[in-house]
Amino acid sequence: MVLMKVKFSYQKRVKLAQTLWLMSWVAAFAGCLTLGMGIFLKVQLWMHNEVLDNSHIHTVPNTVIVAGLATILMNLYVRKISQDSLDVARFPQWKVVMVPFFFISFLFTFLVLVALFLTCAMKGSLEDSLKMGLKNGIRFYKDTDTPGRCYQKRTIDKLQMEFQCCGNSHYKDWFEVQWISNRYLDFSSKEVKDRIKSNVDGRYLMDSVPFSCCNPSSPRPCIQTQITNSSAHYSYNYQTNELNIWIRGCREALMNYYTGIMATNVVGIALSFILQVSVLVSLRYLQTAMEGVVGQENVECETEGYLLERGLKDTFKCTVERTKTLFKSNQVETTGSTEESSVPAAS
Repeated sequence: MVLMKVKFSYQKRVKLAQTLWLMSWVAAFAGCLTLGMGIFLKVQLWMHNEVLDNSHIHTVPNTVIVAGLATILMNLYVRKISQDSLDVARFPQWKVVMVPFFFISFLFTFLVLVALFLTCAMKGSLEDSLKMGLKNGIRFYKDTDTPGRCYQKRTIDKLQMEFQCCGNSHYKDWFEVQWISNRYLDFSSKEVKDRIKSNVDGRYLMDSVPFSCCNPSSPRPCIQTQITNSSAHYSYNYQTNELNIWIRGCREALMNYYTGIMATNVVGIALSFILQVSVLVSLRYLQTAMEGVVGQENVECETEGYLLERGLKDTFKCTVERTKTLFKSNQVETTGSTEESSVPAAS
């Protein structure tokens, strides 16, 4: 039973070819947008690579980039087919490559769908990656003399100033690490000695944050040291006064930023997928409608177009049987060639 059969007059075939030509350009443009969004996401992840703990997070933009390139190439090919489809003399040339083209097109269309699902599922893995990456970044903030960590301080300071955030999930994350290097501590000072001795791990901990946490919009000078000590600053109450440092954590700020990018990517990839499916369906109708014209004296005759020559169930069974036959024939050829090679040559 033919699936979704439609009758096409000559005028309808012409309109279908013209519509397909226009749709292929629109789908190619959508592929360009998908490619651009994938590149933009990859660049942003690369810029914040030092605070990302998982390198596999780049799988998502890489898949989006490949899907965008595949969409562009496929639709440029469809554009050429739609131009030549109404020429009965040229159509048989395209008919030979249509089956492998549809197979490859469905694979790449499925890749676009995979890119869509990966982008939707990226949020959880990205948050975990940022959580560990920022935690390590804060811990290694003081190691400006250690190879491989020399620029960690600059990265964290730049990040906190750019995204107006402080710490990993909260500004108090800085209270739990020694973020001042030992080379800048006066170990002859009683205060420094007492702080180090009071800590089990021998770290210099204090209720302070780096200067990059300061809010420049605050009217009073930044209180970045002894934040929880109300008596250490004039006219200051830690419990009631509004702090003049950023309260929001950098993980939340970065997640909000990347969520916006991912939402845009999802919309763009979904649009590209819908357009690509529409292009393939239209191309299939045009192909089957033009097959009825081949061999006819009157090229303006009415023909029938369809998606599948049989139903879904019969088509699936036929495809499986053809695949099995193909593998069996390959095995027979391999066995035959092996037996021939094993026969000794006549002397």
